[in-house]
This record gives sequence, structure tokens and C-alpha cells, in this order.
Amino acid sequence: MLELYQFELSQYSEKVRLILDFKGLEYRKIEVAPGIGQVDLFRMTGQRQVPVLKDGSRFIVDSTEIAKYLDAQYPEKPLIPVEPKQRGLCLMMEEWADESIGIKGRKALFSAITQDRDFRTSLLPSSTPDILKTLVGEVPSDFLNVLGAGVGYSTDAVNRAMADLKQDLEALILILSDSPYLCGEEPTLADLAVAGLSILLKFPDAAYLELPSQVLGKGVPGIADNPAYAPFFQWRDRLYNDYRKPIIGASTPTSSDRPTSIQIE
Repeated sequence: MLELYQFELSQYSEKVRLILDFKGLEYRKIEVAPGIGQVDLFRMTGQRQVPVLKDGSRFIVDSTEIAKYLDAQYPEKPLIPVEPKQRGLCLMMEEWADESIGIKGRKALFSAITQDRDFRTSLLPSSTPDILKTLVGEVPSDFLNVLGAGVGYSTDAVNRAMADLKQDLEALILILSDSPYLCGEEPTLADLAVAGLSILLKFPDAAYLELPSQVLGKGVPGIADNPAYAPFFQWRDRLYNDYRKPIIGASTPTSSDRPTSIQIE
């Protein structure tokens, strides 16, 4: 069985999980503990970052390389179009999503958890002791902002990321206004990348991730709760309903409709 070394809240890991589900491939998730787990991963693969996919004795690193590998080794339900123009558009949009939604979404989520202590603590693993949750919740926002500035998450950087994300979502809504998917009539790697990477902006309503129920459907203020971007998240959630497997034992909304073009009033 395929094995996915991951962080549950990693948007790039979620991109790969969505791809695996789309292709109907069975896999086992292996959560990599920050620190010691990354050291172990490095010993095996020479790579500290997730996601990493193990197929037999082979390790594939990087979400894009994993997608290409899966398309080559498991060609049923292809991710990347064959027609040259569509293929080029798909690959270009997937790379854009990695660099835009993927990176900027992380900055936007950091801002959200900095401002909201309840949201911050709700994202901790369920196994986290109550005393540690309390300590995390009591960390002053100003202190978190100072820490963030040290790793490139300054207030200015976060504000720029938020502005760029809003423009990106507006552009995606326009692209989807007359098409059910980003590159045409069938889903491609571009759709799965954009959808999977967007989880940090707004978590799906259904239990696709191992998260507390109170954060489902929640996300970054100004984006997740903004009606202007609701058409994008409705499109994303329809795609999830069609292809993403919910956690065993969880229920997910039923729908007989595939994603349709977004109606713009």
C-alpha cells in the first residue's frame, strides 16, 4: 500500500491526499512529528519537508513530483491533459497555485490564529493536554506577531498576502464563470491543486481532515466569511464531495451534481 508521510494541516499534504482520492488509490497516512519525526524522515529520504510518498521501496518528494509520478505509474483517471494547450495551461496553473495560494494561504492562516485564541487552540491535535492548550491560548498576540516577523510573517507581509489572495479568488471565480473546471470540462491537476491548497483559507464543512468539529467551515476572517468568495468555496466543496473521501465514520453532504460553472450576478 502507498504510504504518505504528512502533516494533517499541511496544505501541500492535502493536495496529495485529494489527488490520491481522485485516482481511487488506497494509502496509509503517516503523521510526521515536528522535530524528531522530520529527522527520521531525512534519514530515509534526504528530505525534511512533507509530503513524501512511499511506493514500495521508492520515495517521491514534493507534491508536484508526486502528482506526476502517480499519473505515470497509475494512469487511470489522468491528472494532466494530453492536448498540448490544455497540458501547458494545467501545469502552469498548478505551479501558480503552489506559489500563490499555497504560500500566501499559510500567512493568512497565521494572521487568523494570532488574532483569535479560540481558533488557535482548536487547531491543536486532539491529543494535546488541556494545560498545553491553555498555555498556547494565553500567548499574547503581540508576541506571536514578533515571532512571525522573524520568519517572514510581518504585518505588512500578511496584509500583502491577504490582498493577493483576494485578487486570486476573484480571478478564479471569473475563470470558472463559464466552465465547470479550470482547464475545461474535466477535472485536472490544476483543479485538485487549487482546491487542496485552499483548505487553509476555509476548511471544508465536512470531515475530510482530522480537525475538531467546531472549526469545520471556518477559516481566515475577511475571506472565509466574505460572500464575494462564496462561489469559489462552493465550487471547491462540490469537487470535494465528488472526489475526496471523508474520514471513516464521518458523514459528508450528498450531491448528484458535478461542479458546474459559477454564476456571477
